[in-house]
Amino acid sequence: MKLTGFTDEAASDLAGQIKVTKALGWEYLSARMIDGTNIHDLSEEAFEQVCVKLEEADIKVAEFGTMIGSWAKTIDSDWASTLAEIDRCIPRMQRLGVQYARVMSYGQCDWGSDQQEQERFRRLREIHARFADAGLTAVHENCMNWGGFSADHTLQLLEEVPGLKLVFDTGNPVFQRDRSKPQPYPWQNALEFYHKVKHAIAHVHIKDGIMHQDEGEPEYTFAGEGQGHTKAIVADLLASGYEGFIAIEPHIGKVFHVAEEAQKSNPNREYDLYLEYGQRFEKLVASV
Repeated sequence: MKLTGFTDEAASDLAGQIKVTKALGWEYLSARMIDGTNIHDLSEEAFEQVCVKLEEADIKVAEFGTMIGSWAKTIDSDWASTLAEIDRCIPRMQRLGVQYARVMSYGQCDWGSDQQEQERFRRLREIHARFADAGLTAVHENCMNWGGFSADHTLQLLEEVPGLKLVFDTGNPVFQRDRSKPQPYPWQNALEFYHKVKHAIAHVHIKDGIMHQDEGEPEYTFAGEGQGHTKAIVADLLASGYEGFIAIEPHIGKVFHVAEEAQKSNPNREYDLYLEYGQRFEKLVASV
């Protein structure tokens, strides 16, 4: 098992992302946003600078957190834009020796409306094939996308897209209704979801949180302190001989609505929280 993390939650600039990775003593980071731009959307010059800085720091990249099929895109979005993202992504992954590209199954439409499942399956088959043809692996994340409606929806994706692999996120089920169950659609159970899809998991994201109300966003917590069954899932991964990456994605310092005053009072808040999250997660892993 190898530890990594979405370092854009610690710092916007690559220097800060490298710094926090070094502070944790880790060899890898998970690449997503650099200076506010996704790694597959950087200019060629900016991307080459990223490669040079990573090589100088002896830091490797575990995955590309791509925008391909993301929850922020509708299924009727321009297919050509997705193909362009893939075309930019593949050579950059090859340049950095990265195996995994996180992808999704496009944003969820309102429940009860036409989800255009067949078009989602068609697109994912093409996305998967293009990466596979390049010797790379597209891994689908259970987020606010079609596959994230429930574990059963993800299982259907696996049937419809032969060879598809998964990145399982421990925290995403906390704030997602289980649309495979009767009304009033209970919150998903992360441990139940995990065991249903475990056979196809190639990569893991770690976040945790608590839903205090019927709607809205959860309170994100340190790993093992929320409703994501994080410790039980990590324990099972280790007991099962999992040897892949585990990437922290804290969400407690940056991604979801940091209060401006809190950030002003401590300009290093995001960095410090990310570092603490990584250190605490290492202790959680050691405890199991």
